[in-house]
Amino acid sequence: MTLRRDWRLPLLMLALGWLLLGLLYRDTLFVMLDIWSHSNTFAHAWLVPPLSAWLVWRRRADLLPLSPHPEGRWLLLLLPLGAMWLLGDVAVTNAAMQFAFVAMLVVLVPALLGRQVAKRLMFPLGFLFFGVPFGDFLTPWLMDRTADFAVIALRATGIPVFREGLQFIIPSGAWSVVQACSGIRYLMASVMVGTLFAYLSYQSPRKRWLFVLASFVTPVLANWLRAYIIVMLGHLSGNTLAVGVDHLIYGWVFFGMVVLAMFMVGMRWADPDPVAPVPSADAVVPPSGPVPALLLVTLAAAVLLVLPQAARLRIDGAVVQQPPQMVAPVLPGWTWHAQPLTDWQPGYGGARGVLHGYFESAQGERVGLYIGYYRNQQLGQQLITSVNQLVTEEEGQVWAVTARGSQALALPGGEQHWRTADLRGQGLSTLSGGQRTPRLRVWSQYWINGHLTTSDWRAKLLGAWERLQGHGDDAALLVVYADKTDAGGEDALLERFLRQHWGAVDTDLRGMQASGRPAQQ
Repeated sequence: MTLRRDWRLPLLMLALGWLLLGLLYRDTLFVMLDIWSHSNTFAHAWLVPPLSAWLVWRRRADLLPLSPHPEGRWLLLLLPLGAMWLLGDVAVTNAAMQFAFVAMLVVLVPALLGRQVAKRLMFPLGFLFFGVPFGDFLTPWLMDRTADFAVIALRATGIPVFREGLQFIIPSGAWSVVQACSGIRYLMASVMVGTLFAYLSYQSPRKRWLFVLASFVTPVLANWLRAYIIVMLGHLSGNTLAVGVDHLIYGWVFFGMVVLAMFMVGMRWADPDPVAPVPSADAVVPPSGPVPALLLVTLAAAVLLVLPQAARLRIDGAVVQQPPQMVAPVLPGWTWHAQPLTDWQPGYGGARGVLHGYFESAQGERVGLYIGYYRNQQLGQQLITSVNQLVTEEEGQVWAVTARGSQALALPGGEQHWRTADLRGQGLSTLSGGQRTPRLRVWSQYWINGHLTTSDWRAKLLGAWERLQGHGDDAALLVVYADKTDAGGEDALLERFLRQHWGAVDTDLRGMQASGRPAQQ
């Protein structure tokens, strides 16, 4: 099938537009590719571009009768998309930048080839959004629900269970729901493959949406059942089956069987392939416009793609480069020790400076203080990210979060809200000696250029707003904690410590902020 001459120049302009987009936004593109390469959750995204190209190739018979022509009004969409990318950049939010990048790639198709061409490619172009690594925020919810189901099912089976957070103990041993048990990998792959299956197998929009819904619900339910089966296999076999590598192998085998069954059931209601209609005269787009119009639209697209990058350079010109000076505040009646209270420390990476130690009062009370300070944030060195947690996956075998909550603290300047958590160690030694299992009571909060919040999304927006105003992007994770035995009822020790010394801690944070400012500021 020969490509007509009137397709050649528009396709060349589209290729040049995509090339320019890739060059200007290469950092965003490379981050996506890096996540595909190093994250098991999104490894399936490598299939998205070739599958999308194959879907376009399948529609070639519908496309060739058309004559592509530019429609410049579609370029107006590049303005909000560019703003979305810029906001994602200043807030260091990968998902916003990557969705904007893919959307700009899609918008160039109707802008340079026309609406009729884009309409026939609606699904292949929309399928590209599965390449955006998005959905990690579901992981904590999935882990909690997996633990809930496993505990309920075990008790229904007659097995006694003691649960503490995501850890539970049965007579034959202890189990823990970690990130790999959340089922997020199965869910992401299932929704992508299920959507493709629905598009290829059904003609009815209702059938397609129902199957997409099934591809979302089925892996979630299957993962709950998988977790229960694995625990039962371990329990009944004396922990010789479904542990270690077997645990993962059984999981993938079970997932493969469930997905295969889902597709086999779905095929029962598959629609026959539609007969390709003969293009009518009114279905064929009029001959392409003059070459100058195509070149003008391409040039306009290039200018609009450059604008967010120019704004980014202007904002980055105000970024503070000096590292913060991490100095502990001086608190009357308390002595500072520059070593952690226990072997635990928050799993927050990429900080420009870290202060971690503990204060000890004359009465022997100990309060740990952790400040992870962030400045000139960029991908891999930002405060708010899905991999930054109080307890990371690597520490999951040593420390565990057994409870989460929130606490309000009334101060003269107003009420503060803190995140709270209970942490349990696995028989670690503490500075006080002995081998008892340490338990910590932890309060944490975000400090964003002087503003306090416990909300991830509000911290992102505050940071973006401060940076857009030229105030920099200084931010910090502030954590105070104490041995749970010493913390007292209703966190009396931590409350008293913060009531008496919050002013000094806040002054210390502002001093770190000022330490990075040039003298003229």
